[in-house]
Amino acid sequence: MNGAMIKVLYFAQVAEHLGIRQETQALDAPISAGAWLDALAERCPALGSVSRLKLAINQEHAGRQDTIHPGDEVAVFEPVTGG
Repeated sequence: MNGAMIKVLYFAQVAEHLGIRQETQALDAPISAGAWLDALAERCPALGSVSRLKLAINQEHAGRQDTIHPGDEVAVFEPVTGG
């Protein structure tokens, strides 16, 4: 296997739009979470604005400024609202 990988988990409508619940992606160098999300939006325009999506890196909430490293696990989900 060339390069490093990340494991990506998709939840709720994100998974529905992408048609998958999880995948492995090549990631040869660290990338900001924001840049990674922007690339996801390019791949799946049906997601709409990714600014509303939430990320967890290695099971910890992350912001757009955080960094995804090769070997990380990334979860993508929509914010949960209560009421």
